Amino acid sequence: MLGEDPNDARAFQALAEIVRRRAAEVGPDGDPLTGPDDVERQKAADLAVWSLGEELAGHPRAWYPLIELARLSVNEDHEGAMRRLTTASERDQTGAALVEGLQVLRDAGLPGDALNLGVGHWRVREQTPEVARQLVLAAIEADRPLEARHHLDALDLHPDKDAVAVLKPQLLRAIAQAEQSIPGT
Repeated sequence: MLGEDPNDARAFQALAEIVRRRAAEVGPDGDPLTGPDDVERQKAADLAVWSLGEELAGHPRAWYPLIELARLSVNEDHEGAMRRLTTASERDQTGAALVEGLQVLRDAGLPGDALNLGVGHWRVREQTPEVARQLVLAAIEADRPLEARHHLDALDLHPDKDAVAVLKPQLLRAIAQAEQSIPGT
């Protein structure tokens, strides 16, 4: 399935789980891993998933494997992770890759980087409104509630008014809470 659609997240995760389990049992040299060293087992599992991601990322439409590679490398290779997230965002016109990339950066405690990636790649009229949610939350996490409000306002340009109507109240509450926590307000 991944040969036909390298962005099938469920198929990738299922295969990654198989690869992780096998790698945790057998080291890179093919010998069984012994002992309680969970760090070595995790490294072996991550390396196996890395190899899987690299193999699939070569496909010209593949963005999901790049997201997974960025997730694995964001703490050790920040620049490389940002390149992977940028490439993934450029390969996907729907905004799904951008949403995933923003989440990876937010999870890593890098909301400023998420904002930079999002601002550079978000096409509000063409991409899923979920991008706006990620941008608003990243702006709040970066202590920039005014910027969060700007991203929310931009969402008014999105053609799917029903989806916007669902998102907007949640995001308005989050922004209001962030604004209340600013000293002097």
